[in-house]
Amino acid sequence: MQLIAHYSVNDYPAFKASFDADAEDRGANGLSLLQLWRENNGSAWALFSVSDAKAARAYLEGAAAVFNSQAGVSASSYHFVETA
Repeated sequence: MQLIAHYSVNDYPAFKASFDADAEDRGANGLSLLQLWRENNGSAWALFSVSDAKAARAYLEGAAAVFNSQAGVSASSYHFVETA
């Protein structure tokens, strides 16, 4: 299973620093970063491998809000996907 995430951000360099600092917390919650794309200074996309969907969902419903506030994320969306 994988997760595609989209982040609308106020300042990409600030977002990236917070994103990198959050790697251990995401990893502890079943998310491993495969790729991060910068669409422009206000938008980023991430692809994660999901090893524990329950833990990942709990992280996204709770701790991710703390990350979002620290990283200047104004909106985010998450999509769990599987290879067809």
